[in-house]
Amino acid sequence: MSKKSPIRWNMVYRLTLVEDETHRRIRAVRFSRMGAAITMLTIAVVVIGAVYAAIAFTPLKTTIPGYPDSHFKRDAIANAIKIDSLENQITRWSLYSQNLGRVLSGQEELSIDSVLKHNTPKYLKDLSQKELARRDSILRGTVINEERFSLSGASERVLPIEGMHFFTPLRGTVSQGYDMVLHPAIDITAPANSVVSAALDGTIIFAGWTEETGYTLQIQHPGNIVSSYKHNQKLLRKAGDKVKAGTPVALVGNTGSLTTGDHLHFELWYNGESVDPTKYCKF
Repeated sequence: MSKKSPIRWNMVYRLTLVEDETHRRIRAVRFSRMGAAITMLTIAVVVIGAVYAAIAFTPLKTTIPGYPDSHFKRDAIANAIKIDSLENQITRWSLYSQNLGRVLSGQEELSIDSVLKHNTPKYLKDLSQKELARRDSILRGTVINEERFSLSGASERVLPIEGMHFFTPLRGTVSQGYDMVLHPAIDITAPANSVVSAALDGTIIFAGWTEETGYTLQIQHPGNIVSSYKHNQKLLRKAGDKVKAGTPVALVGNTGSLTTGDHLHFELWYNGESVDPTKYCKF
């Protein structure tokens, strides 16, 4: 039984391209098994990396079935609000039909209080009035102690948002107004590289790049207020910087995938909910 000779990775081969009729050599390529393997592996890695980069860092990923883009999220929120409104309407019509039937049959109509009592959670129905009173007294005592020792921070005086003086972040034309569901912000059109200023005193909590909003900057203000500035051409401050109202923080631009021209996308959030910036700033 003959032994197989070991593979020689450093053996050199020659691939020659010859014209059929004249037998003239057109091109010759010399290579080894090791070199051919390394070349093929390198090409495979480059191709895989290029495909991954094209999907991960370009809008091409939105073509993947099931990938949630910004429009999908907005539609989901709008549909949730519509469903909630329809449920309220169904409840009203159900109460109306029940009352109509009771009136026609000579019975007493249902009151809102009875409906609320009927919908009381089961874990509360199973408790006696004495137990409910005991839990209520414990809760009241806890709240009083927290207020006494300032554990909840409620004793701190916080000026409401209506009493604050906002600095206009950018003078320009409002190209798209505020909509709590579809567009919880306003778009202000202005020439490129116009200066964007902070609306209030605060600390920058985010300054960086996102694919959809480009160069984005967010500022945390006193009173649980957050302002957001998106699609900038350049950021003038970094995360952690403390700024005063009117301090330049960015330059107007057209960066990110969700923009079609030079403008500032300005958002204002209060206690975790978006508010209409035009109610507090003049643009």
